[in-house]
Amino acid sequence: MFFSMKKKVMITVIGSSNTDMVVKTAKRPAPGETVLGKEFLMNPGGKGANQAVAAARLGGEVTFITKTGNDIFGRQALQIFKKEKLNTRYIAVDKNRPSGVALITVDDAGENSIVVAPGANAFLLPEDVEKAKKVILSSAILLLQLEIPVETVLYAAQMASKAGVKVILNPAPAQPLPETLYSSLYLISPNETETEILTGIRVDNITAAQEAGRIFLQRGVQHVIITMGSRGAFLFNRDESKLIPARKVQPVDTTAAGDVFNGALCVALAEGKSLAEAVNFGNKAAAISVTRMGAQASAPYRKEIE
Repeated sequence: MFFSMKKKVMITVIGSSNTDMVVKTAKRPAPGETVLGKEFLMNPGGKGANQAVAAARLGGEVTFITKTGNDIFGRQALQIFKKEKLNTRYIAVDKNRPSGVALITVDDAGENSIVVAPGANAFLLPEDVEKAKKVILSSAILLLQLEIPVETVLYAAQMASKAGVKVILNPAPAQPLPETLYSSLYLISPNETETEILTGIRVDNITAAQEAGRIFLQRGVQHVIITMGSRGAFLFNRDESKLIPARKVQPVDTTAAGDVFNGALCVALAEGKSLAEAVNFGNKAAAISVTRMGAQASAPYRKEIE
């Protein structure tokens, strides 16, 4: 059994908050094609919010730093974060810009296509992070993604790393990163597509995953976890190189699988688990999440994993 520590260790998540507008359809449309959809759902999402909620549901004490618009989507998001027991003290409201939204198409195989309009997320700036400096530096782990400005990610990562906080970057959606960012990272957790964008290596086998892992280590990252969908997650560092298999399930919606994995990973690491144990915990959480529709709604609770 995966036990909980009596004293919770703090995790800070800095990232996006979106409202996901989801259409289920038999197949995703080709360019120029219109397809008739099935069910329509409107769910809370955003990579940062998804990861924060996933970590909180799994037992983490989570502070979430984001920026919303002064609109119905932003107000609804804040209510949800409070209900999920996140520390919302450092959530900023932008009075001039809308909250972020994502348009998602999910096909019968559970695969998705996503377009994100970031809104206020694009204006989560280093000065917003600076206001939360005290809580960031008192955290065991800082978790970041790339639906907010890269300058903000770099600022937060360097601040936390200098103070000995373990910085984890889920580099999604993938984009070129400043070379100075890598040396601040305790761990990077790309999927196969993101790994190829960042390293130029197509990860279609373990040898390729090892090669990509070496590139990340050469850039200054301490640990690499490449998520490989139904195959599992590949762990690579100076001492380990192994694929940790995924649980076999029938997927319904893979939208937030990576986010749930990262939230779970951080909880396990904050509780003192080894990297391999943390990956295994993340795999279990992600496997449950893909059997459900929605982003945050699909994140499991601790008791479901245990």
